Amino acid sequence: MHKHEHEACCEHNHHEHHHDCCCEHEHNHHHGCGCCEEHDEKGELLQIITGLAVAAAAFLLEHILAEKNSTVFILVYIAAYLISGWSVIKSSLKNIRRGKIFDEMFLMTVASLGALAIGKFTEGIAVMLLYRIGELLQDKAVENSEKSITALLDIRPEYANLKTENGSKKVSPKGVHIGDIIIVKPGESVPLDGKVISGSSALDTSALTGEPEPLDISVGDEVLSGCIVLGGAVEIEVTGEYENSAVAKIIEMAEHAAEKKAHTETFISRFAAVYTPVVTFAALAVIFIPPIFMGNFKEWLYRGLIFLVLSCPCALVISVPLTFFGGIGGASKAGILVRGGNCFDALAKAKAVVFDKTGTLTKGEFKVNEIIPEGVSRDEFLRLLAAAEAYSNHPIAKAVISEYENEYGETLNLSGLSDYKEVSGRGASVVFEGKTVISGSARLMKENGIDVPKSTEKTVVYAAVDGKYIGRVTLSDLLRDDAYNIGEKLKAIGINKTVILSGDKQSACNEIAALTAADKAVGELLPDGKVIELEKLMKENGDVIFMGDGINDAPSLSLASVGAAMGGVGSAAASQAADVILMADKPSLILKAIKIARKTLRIARENIVFALAVKFIVLILGVLGIANMWLAVFADVGVCFIAILNSLRMLKMKD
Repeated sequence: MHKHEHEACCEHNHHEHHHDCCCEHEHNHHHGCGCCEEHDEKGELLQIITGLAVAAAAFLLEHILAEKNSTVFILVYIAAYLISGWSVIKSSLKNIRRGKIFDEMFLMTVASLGALAIGKFTEGIAVMLLYRIGELLQDKAVENSEKSITALLDIRPEYANLKTENGSKKVSPKGVHIGDIIIVKPGESVPLDGKVISGSSALDTSALTGEPEPLDISVGDEVLSGCIVLGGAVEIEVTGEYENSAVAKIIEMAEHAAEKKAHTETFISRFAAVYTPVVTFAALAVIFIPPIFMGNFKEWLYRGLIFLVLSCPCALVISVPLTFFGGIGGASKAGILVRGGNCFDALAKAKAVVFDKTGTLTKGEFKVNEIIPEGVSRDEFLRLLAAAEAYSNHPIAKAVISEYENEYGETLNLSGLSDYKEVSGRGASVVFEGKTVISGSARLMKENGIDVPKSTEKTVVYAAVDGKYIGRVTLSDLLRDDAYNIGEKLKAIGINKTVILSGDKQSACNEIAALTAADKAVGELLPDGKVIELEKLMKENGDVIFMGDGINDAPSLSLASVGAAMGGVGSAAASQAADVILMADKPSLILKAIKIARKTLRIARENIVFALAVKFIVLILGVLGIANMWLAVFADVGVCFIAILNSLRMLKMKD
């Protein structure tokens, strides 16, 4: 609905309705102004009903009065026209003053006035009435679809129950700080990221991950904002400010996603800028050229007016962006956050998928299998190794720390630790109790001039003190349940190549490649090595998707045609570099992301072909004198309405 009164009363707030924007080829959605939206709807309906009533009276007068050119019924027709179309005419004049000549309101005004001028009173009024009825239905469809899509994306918490000395009080999540304790009761949403310090419960994580099964939590477990507590109440120690929380990042991504347009959307904007003036000038040609050779100017004027009705590309500039908006919403519902419609192009066209191994295809939850000290006691070796790994977030480091705590039942005292340095992809070094301790791969040991024994184990961490080798631990990592044969599943949907790039040993990568049915695995790569391999694959295959989960994957995520970060917002660097974030720890979600992207592009193309085909057919029929104004209005407004309904299919994505 063109909320003309709304524009008048809210102009100082710079609200512009999307159909005003459509003729500038920008489609900016809004949901109206609370102060007058309801009034506008009622006003529109009243004008339409009054216009219909007066037009019906004029029609009856025309057939009752014996004198067909009676001034009485002509004046009543004009009154019906002004009631039906005054707001459109007024907006058209206003837009002309702003320099917007080829907008739909101007075209409808010229077409309807032309129909009146040649005595087609009922059709001139019908253009205005059907146009406004269609716009009313069309705007309602857009509004409802936007609300349903936004509802999928908006998981903003309303409040937090902050624990105080005097009990709990409701506060804004933005007013809660790191270290504060919040209480989350059954049925409430977790407002901030944190760690459970009291109680146990079950979480509904579907808003974040799309997973229907509840997740059990207890003391010590980390929880992300946006989940809903289903069981008993829990106390959570806040570990991050609201602006850095999972829910805030998701909302920020959702709000900015529509700003990044897909190639299809950009093409439609360029096309619309050419289409409208071309068809308008074609209308002038139809009006003035044929009468020179065939006469009957009045008839050709009528046919040219049909061109004007069909010259607005609203079905395209509204339905295509709405389709991508729906695709973003549908993906979010499945636990897939997409940074913008531009990501759908590369997702749909990709012919190769590259996976990081640890934490992406595997669970990243390592378990220590064997401890092999050399020259020191087992206890001293494990203590020194744990000190070297103490500040690392790598899954292997966490396994070493966990092994120490489980074996000795205490947390390692780190008071004597300093000068921690992490060597990306290789290990770490620290000064602990006056000794330089290094832990990591055989390559790191070699770089520091330390000889270590060869090992046939797939995952090994070596340790050295003051340049002397003191032992090693072997670890194992398990494949994620849904990663088995993922290469075959990707091939089934048209992906030609699946590759694993990892910093782990080649033997470990080969084993995972066999289990996942990957075409190729390259191990023992540092972050820059992954980038080099990825560049080769992009030259060979075109668009490539890279999936990773850690800070060392950030360069590859940025380079790839589409970077997909695993595991939600676990790694800030990975999430920041990624185009797509998979909220659940499921590599198979990339299949759904590809399917959603392809469906989004398919529906966008359907709308483009449908709208242009119908308009082209009616244009031809109009030139031949077969189509009338009624059909032209349907081809404009009706086709747009149908295209919008087709776009809503993006919200119903099946596996």
